[in-house]
Formats: sequence, structure tokens, C-alpha cells
Amino acid sequence: MLIWELIGAASLGAWIYLVIGRGGFWRMEELPAPALDGEAKSVAVVVPARNEAPLVGRAIASLVQQQYPGAMRVFLVDDHSTDQTIAAAGAHERLTVVQARPLPDGWTGKLWAMSEGLDQAASLQPDYIVFTDADILHAPDNIAGLVARAESDKLDLVSYMVELQCQTLAERALIPAFVFFFFKLYPPAWIARPDRKTAGAAGGCILVRASALSRIGGIAAIRGELIDDCALARAVKLTGGAIWLGLTSKTRSIRAYETFAEIRGMIARTAFTQLGYSSTVLIATILGMAVIYLAPPLLLLTGDPIAAGCGAAAWLLMTISYMPTLRLYKRSLAWAPLLPRVALFYMVATVDSALRYWTGRGGMWKGRVQISR
Repeated sequence: MLIWELIGAASLGAWIYLVIGRGGFWRMEELPAPALDGEAKSVAVVVPARNEAPLVGRAIASLVQQQYPGAMRVFLVDDHSTDQTIAAAGAHERLTVVQARPLPDGWTGKLWAMSEGLDQAASLQPDYIVFTDADILHAPDNIAGLVARAESDKLDLVSYMVELQCQTLAERALIPAFVFFFFKLYPPAWIARPDRKTAGAAGGCILVRASALSRIGGIAAIRGELIDDCALARAVKLTGGAIWLGLTSKTRSIRAYETFAEIRGMIARTAFTQLGYSSTVLIATILGMAVIYLAPPLLLLTGDPIAAGCGAAAWLLMTISYMPTLRLYKRSLAWAPLLPRVALFYMVATVDSALRYWTGRGGMWKGRVQISR
């Protein structure tokens, strides 16, 4: 039937574009950091933390033990935790603990905590600020590598997509695809180009030049943003800053997602925000994902040779393009043909994100509703 052939052509055309026309996002290239040359700049590391007692100790230890020759101080901001987050963080001469004041109207909790940390760091007049999460285990040379890349390439913002934990069945099935989909939305090659509007960053590990942060008006300029990492990158790029996003396998997240429901919740927290809370965009996104990811294998069942041929070719391109991500995460390439099933899970999580927003539970994190309808 003509309808199946049209869907097949659309699906195949989409995958031809994704493979050859979207900045080579799927290659997943991990570039080595340049060597730190010249005088080491001063760095303030701001770590917002809310109920992170099981993880924060290891994260802070990896920061205070950094092999960085310049002045560096870590500011751990307690975002109104109800557990033993501060006690678990320990004590160190490089560490300052900050208790966040009450959350003002118009701010998300994480950004307010980051702002509180910046206030404490201001007296040091740092050249660079590193924003990182309380679940990130930093390689010993990570800060040095971030600064070296910013200095050598004259960048205002440098960000790494750290290696996410991939041990449980749910993580092995879904986490590599999370990275694949993120890079599809924010191709690093486009992010680095000043003539492209694309701007993105990964919030677990961001270094920003202090002068660039001041130029955008500080963290207050993005105080209400739920997807704060990409909002920060966008603000820096819009004011003429050079930005860069890359991959690292040496610095990694130690946050575990034991179940499929936990990963669905992680996706649902921001998916509808990414769509601008638009029902029209939501419908278009679900239809688009259906054509791109679900149609290729389903078209093989139509009995239409043209539609089936297009579907097979699209599925092959999908499978090949997903393989570098699986290699990055040391997963079997046998997972690659299963990307349509994984995409279906992400589609359901996206709809769930909209439902949470419509019922006043948008952006739920650690017991705090970040947005409401």
C-alpha cells in the first residue's frame, strides 16, 4: 500500500539524514585532554547536594584529591538535606560546606544551591567555576584537563558527558541509549561551531570561565530552568562564548538505577520540559519517534516489498549507528537491533513526563516538585 511505502521512505530518509547530516553525533569520539601548559588558573568547584549521603563522600574525596597545581577549593552546598549528607562528605582543607538559605520563589532548587556556592566562592575571585553533581567520581586529573582544554582552545564553557553507571539490567538496556539520544539532540560538532545555534552541556561536569558567567548575568539569568546545563550553555553561546561538549570514560557517575521505573522517572523529570510543555510538540515528537524507530521493524510485516525494503535499510542504519555507543559502554553489539524497543520505552517515559506536569508533579526530584502546571 502507498501509505506503508511513504512511511518507509520517511523512515529511511530520516536515518540517512541522521547518519550523514547530523554532525556525526553517533561516532561517540572520546578525545584526550590537552596537557596543562603555563600558569594554572584558580578554580572553585561548586557541588549542590540534596540527600546524597550514600554517594557524596566518594564524590568529594575525588575532588579534594585532584592533581591540580593551581589554587582550587570545593564548595559543597547542602540543599536542605534530611539525611547525613554533610557528615558523609567528611572534612578537608580544600572543602567548604555551605548551608543553602530558604529557596526563593522563581528558582529551582539545584540552581539556588549553585548560586549559594558561588556567593561563598566569590571572595576567592576564581578564574574558572566547575559545577558538578554529588554522584560524580572525578578522575585525578579531571580538573586539570578541563582547564587545559579551556585554555588551549580559548573556550568559555567545557563540559563532559561522564560515563554513566551501566551495571543493572535496566541500566544495560537503557543507559547507552540515553547518551545516544542526548548526543542526537545536541551534536558536539554543532555545539562547538560558532555559526550554529545548537548549545548543550552535561550537568554532571561543567567548567565555565568566571568572566563568561558574569557576562550572562550569573546563575540568576537561568534561575528557573529545569534543564539547567543546556540553559547555561545556551546563555554562554548567545553572548558570544565558545563552548565544547565531549565524552570521558575516566570520570563517571556512581548513581545507580536499579529498576526500569527509576530510569523512567529520571527521563520523565525533564522530557516534557525539553518539549516546551507543548501538547502539539509532544504529539509531533511521539509520531516522529514512531516513524524513525518503530516503523523500520514493523514495515517488514506489511507484505509490501518496497515498504519492507525501506524498513530493513532504515533498521540497518539505526543498528550500525548505535554500535559505537554500545562499544563505549562495553555492551554486546547484540543490543543494537533492539533500539526500537528501547525507543518505545523512552516514548512512554516522555508521555509520562507530560502526565506528571499536567497533574502538578513536574520535575519531581528528591521529594521536591520543581514545576507545576
